[in-house]
Amino acid sequence: MKAFFWQARVYWEDTDAGGIVYYANYLRFLERARSEWLRSRGISQRALALEPGIVFSVIALQARYRRPARLEDLLAISCEPARQGGASIGFEQSIRLERSDGELLLTASVRVACLDAATLKPRRLPAVILRELPGARST
Repeated sequence: MKAFFWQARVYWEDTDAGGIVYYANYLRFLERARSEWLRSRGISQRALALEPGIVFSVIALQARYRRPARLEDLLAISCEPARQGGASIGFEQSIRLERSDGELLLTASVRVACLDAATLKPRRLPAVILRELPGARST
């Protein structure tokens, strides 16, 4: 499966006093890229919360910070999903500068659980999501 990319610009609100992206804000960029991956496939998280009544929650994350992003940088955030069991999806993600050399700023492995929207207990991934994962069947 080809990686999904989403662009984001670094704004004042993303940075510390020195104009460098605050470390926790990289997680926001990763989250938005995963949300945009779903949206690019015509899947609304709001609709999923209503029917079939599921939400997603990050249950594990490992990140490696390589270089800082700075105020006004244009970023390319990648998202490569893979099924990790009946109720979770793993994502390999990266953040690069959006320019010719595409300097790598961060790599991350994120595991997201599918949860019942009412009880917050694990639920199997629905067919609409399974169809979008590499090698998964929607049975």
